[in-house]
Amino acid sequence: MEGLDLPAHGSIVAFTAEERPDLWEDARSLFQDVWPEYNNHGNDSGTYFSVLFPQYAYLQILFFDRDTEQVVARGRTIPFRWDGSLDDLPHGIDAVGLRALDGLRGPTALSALAAEVAADHQGLGLSRVVLQAMVEVARQAGLSPLVAPVRPNWKDRYPLIPIERYAYWTRGDALPFDPWLRVHTRLGATILRPEPESMRIEGPVDD
Repeated sequence: MEGLDLPAHGSIVAFTAEERPDLWEDARSLFQDVWPEYNNHGNDSGTYFSVLFPQYAYLQILFFDRDTEQVVARGRTIPFRWDGSLDDLPHGIDAVGLRALDGLRGPTALSALAAEVAADHQGLGLSRVVLQAMVEVARQAGLSPLVAPVRPNWKDRYPLIPIERYAYWTRGDALPFDPWLRVHTRLGATILRPEPESMRIEGPVDD
């Protein structure tokens, strides 16, 4: 893909937000409907998501369909300090994002925050390409490894099953039961630790 060392995906090309800030602005309202509504109301998430552009524009990835001239996918990441040990790994997406903002020392790794594909382009394999682009951006920035606080997309079907059990469910072929976890596994990812309290979202009981 243009701007990144990745294979082409049909008519879709990838740019960083630094290369195409105009596309970043165009994409601001395109992906709201890919998340459950509650995900848009995290107590702390707005603090670290708000710094991604322009502060880390070179680490944000946009996928542009040249045929339709539309942004169809987006990868959002944030650099953070990590010594590579499990003990030092932040406990969830909020912890990663807030550590990235502490400014105590320079970042050593990159965390995925969101891999978003427009509703009319889902099911075409783009989510895998978004993850591959994140890995490449991390490598080019000297921020390997890439870590990802993954939100399994079938977990809501099993609300009574603790995430510590659900994360390790597998199918007959030994791949994860959860489709989004399977995408990561097929790209070579391994589970470092389940996080039952990754993002804090508080609201009235009626909501």
